[in-house]
Amino acid sequence: MDAPTFRDVLQAQRRIRPYLPRTPLHRYPALDELLGTEVYVKHENYQPVGAFKVRGGVNLISQLSADERARGVISASTGNHGQSVGFAARRHGLAATIVVPHGNSVEKNAAMRALGVTLVEHGDDFQESREHAQELAATRGAHMVPSFHTDLLSGVSTYWREFFQAVPQLDVVYVPIGLGSGVCSAIAAKLAL
Repeated sequence: MDAPTFRDVLQAQRRIRPYLPRTPLHRYPALDELLGTEVYVKHENYQPVGAFKVRGGVNLISQLSADERARGVISASTGNHGQSVGFAARRHGLAATIVVPHGNSVEKNAAMRALGVTLVEHGDDFQESREHAQELAATRGAHMVPSFHTDLLSGVSTYWREFFQAVPQLDVVYVPIGLGSGVCSAIAAKLAL
């Protein structure tokens, strides 16, 4: 898988703009004082699903062919990725199924269902859910949306482009790491700029 290029990020920005707002970037004096430096916080929690991942879902799903759209999409998630897929599928009029592990967050499951997702509980962990989602996609002929893909990274990189444009002289960027799409997108955007 290739890292997103600057062109990929610009194209993703055009694709997501009709669906998602730019998010605010703020400084908080008490935080600056506590840490002894200027701190900038990019509020991706203002996105419709409360997380940056929605940018990637909108970018990926907006590029599906008419045939892929007609077959619907399926993925595995424990929350934010599933909401991203659900949000994008709803905006594009697609059916979406998300497979989650048993015991998944009740709140995340409710958030995905609220977006029109058909939720399937399967497996004891994400890996078992992902394997089941792949089997369902093959059986149903649905488009399998992976959790990590160049088009997802390109969409997420738009958030970092906004950040780096607003504050071009940064010394350090802190990025929480789960699966890695946030940090990979930050690196891709920085390299592209």
